[in-house]
Amino acid sequence: MPTLMDRRGNYDSGDDFVLEYGELRFTFNERDFSERCEQAGLKLGFVGGRLDDHELEDLVNLAVNGEIQDPASALGEHVNDCWPELCGPAERSLVHWLRRLVFRSAWLDQRVKEGELDVVLDPAELRFSYVQPDRGGAPIELAPEPSWGRVAYSRARS
Repeated sequence: MPTLMDRRGNYDSGDDFVLEYGELRFTFNERDFSERCEQAGLKLGFVGGRLDDHELEDLVNLAVNGEIQDPASALGEHVNDCWPELCGPAERSLVHWLRRLVFRSAWLDQRVKEGELDVVLDPAELRFSYVQPDRGGAPIELAPEPSWGRVAYSRARS
């Protein structure tokens, strides 16, 4: 009998970056991965708006390598200056959460593509949510993410 994992596909937008979790292997092109990193940074409150190319390069390097050895921007310098506040235990680090949100966004997109989830607009909240159509359309609850607002990167501070 096929399991749920057997029928689920892996997310694939290219072969520049790879994230694996258990039996899932998600591959990304550079633009897709970069956009997902930027969105994760916004969701975590670590960045407050769109990043320029050099800032985004540093954020991607942080997500991929777990550190920024040669900063390309003030964002990279900020990460290195605030490192003790950003690293912490594995499940509390900024790197962990960047990776987790990139993976989660691709996982959700793949579930939509496969028809397991739908995306709906909540007009009262003016935000989108995911629903399982086979379970009455109630929104699924996503694990809340922590905020790095207290050590957020800001061009004004840099």
